[in-house]
Amino acid sequence: MQTVRIDLVSDVACPWCAIGYRRLEQALEILDGEIDVELHWQPFELNPDMPPEGEPILEHLCRKYGKDAASMEQSQHEIMAVAEELGLNFRGAQERRAHNTFDAHRVLAWAATQNRETPLQLALFDAYLGEAKNPSDPEVLREKAIEIGLDGDAAEAIARSDQYADDVRAAEQRFMEAGVSAVPGFILEGRYLISGAQPADVLVDALRQVAEENASR
Repeated sequence: MQTVRIDLVSDVACPWCAIGYRRLEQALEILDGEIDVELHWQPFELNPDMPPEGEPILEHLCRKYGKDAASMEQSQHEIMAVAEELGLNFRGAQERRAHNTFDAHRVLAWAATQNRETPLQLALFDAYLGEAKNPSDPEVLREKAIEIGLDGDAAEAIARSDQYADDVRAAEQRFMEAGVSAVPGFILEGRYLISGAQPADVLVDALRQVAEENASR
C-alpha cells in the first residue's frame, strides 16, 4: 500500500481548516486499504498581530474583508451549515472572538512530539468553534491537553513560556515561502499544493495521482 505524506497547513482559528480536515477524513475512508497517509500539521497564523484580548469575530471579519455585518453574518451561517452537515461542532462560532494562535501552535508542536497533535488540533477546533474559547489561553490548552490524555501541567507550562517558538516561526516561514498564503493548504509529498477545504472526491483524486507517481518512480 502506498503512503503519501501530507503537510496540512492550518490554524485552529480557521473554520475552513476544521472542515478541510473532516473532508480529508472522508477521502481517507474512501481510500481505506488503498492509500495510507502520513499527516503532518503545519502552523499558520490568521491573526498574527491580534492583541491578547482579541476582538469580536463579526467586527474583525467586516474590517478584514471590507464587508458589512449582514453579509459577514450570512457567510458565517453558511459555514456553520456546512460544518453541521459534516458533524462538526460550530455552535460557538458566532460568539467567538478573533485571537492570535501562536501559543496554541507552540503547544501543538509539543503535542506532535507525543504523537498527539491531531487529537489536540481537533480538541482546539472544538474549543474555539464549538465553545467560543480562546485557543491560546494557557488554561484552555491545559484543559484540552488533559481531555486527550496529555500532561495538562506540561501543556500550560509551555503556553506560559517561549518553548517551541523558534520551531513554529521556522515552519511558518517555510510554508509561506512554499506558496501557502491562505489556509487550509494541503501539500502532497512536498510537490503539490491544494488550497482550500476541497471536497473529498478532489482529495481522493489528488492522492491517487500522487500515489501512482510515487509507484512509478
